[in-house]
Amino acid sequence: MTHIAILGFGVVGSGVAEVLQAASDAGKAPAAVAVKRILDLRDFPESPFGSLVTHDFGDILGDREISVVVEAMGGIHPAYEFTKAALEAGKSVVTSNKQVVAAHGPELLELAKKHGVRYLFEASVGGGIPVIHPLTHDFTANRITRIDGILNGTTNFMLTRMLTAAIDFSAALKEAQANGFAEADPTADVEGHDAARKIVILAALAFGKLLSPENISCRGITKITVQDSRTAAAFGCALKLIAHAEMIGRRVLCTVEPRLVPGEHPLSHIDGVFNGVLVNGDQVGDVMFYGQGAGKLPTASAVAADVVEAAVNPAPTAFDPVFTAAGEADYADPQAAENAFCFSFAAADADRQKIAAVLGDCRMLTLPGRVAAISGEMTRRDAEKTAAAIGLPLLSLYPLL
Repeated sequence: MTHIAILGFGVVGSGVAEVLQAASDAGKAPAAVAVKRILDLRDFPESPFGSLVTHDFGDILGDREISVVVEAMGGIHPAYEFTKAALEAGKSVVTSNKQVVAAHGPELLELAKKHGVRYLFEASVGGGIPVIHPLTHDFTANRITRIDGILNGTTNFMLTRMLTAAIDFSAALKEAQANGFAEADPTADVEGHDAARKIVILAALAFGKLLSPENISCRGITKITVQDSRTAAAFGCALKLIAHAEMIGRRVLCTVEPRLVPGEHPLSHIDGVFNGVLVNGDQVGDVMFYGQGAGKLPTASAVAADVVEAAVNPAPTAFDPVFTAAGEADYADPQAAENAFCFSFAAADADRQKIAAVLGDCRMLTLPGRVAAISGEMTRRDAEKTAAAIGLPLLSLYPLL
């Protein structure tokens, strides 16, 4: 029997207890796992797990029977300190906390290895979608060339509604909050910070360097309009918030920004709160991961899988993630990356010739209140210079995927 503790009995923590109990009742888990302690500031007298609650982390740290700790607190502090203490005490730690992984992953992985335990975080990216395990196990014979993903369900839901219901950003946000898809303070979602934390983790697994999410190019969806979504659709594309990672020479490029995704691309058809990740390996080609990227039970499902992994294989394995913190020389310049761009100008049919004279051969459409054109490949720096050279009011500028 493997005894575990859960830090934080909120949405994810309570879901983990429920999922593990259901798996045990159904005889599905390959290892016997029992929740022994739950740490929270609150009491839960109505919960079947209420009797396991403690308010003192020391009760967990000092219990030698507890060999796996589930960190489901959220935020960096005190989650980081508790994780570090648990690893130093010889307890494996399983987490869904992308903030801690993105900020302290290399240190905590090294600490786990030093003390002969595991630090596992499948649920930190993609919720219930298994993507980290495939990257560390199933792609070992591949060199990962690029990763593209829709990694935030809140913004994907909002962009879907802005197009299908023809509502603006504010209305879409209110609808997301009313449905429980967005927090009262949605900044981390709509500004792209949540997706940034996730893509740097995936990039670290693929390329060995953990970039700081604060130091990558990150643009959110707050400036997207209904007209922008309709413009994308007119070109046969979907406007999506895309997290992207690739190697450029010896440097890692990570970006989060709205992009036009062509209709033939698998990510263009992912709508609502669903997430999708497209990984390209040099041997296997494109592999698509799709599913619920958040939610109580999907996320708890991924946590539970890591708990069972730590119970069955408590010592470090050859497949455990290994990456180091990125230095300044590891960051690729996002301004130097080349993409096709969609320009939208406040213009009329009569202005098409002026646009074409600067852009050259391009796809162009006249839409209500604007003329939109898709260019050939160029850097964002050159795209901005090109827009300035055209001399018409620029309404939007989005790269294509």
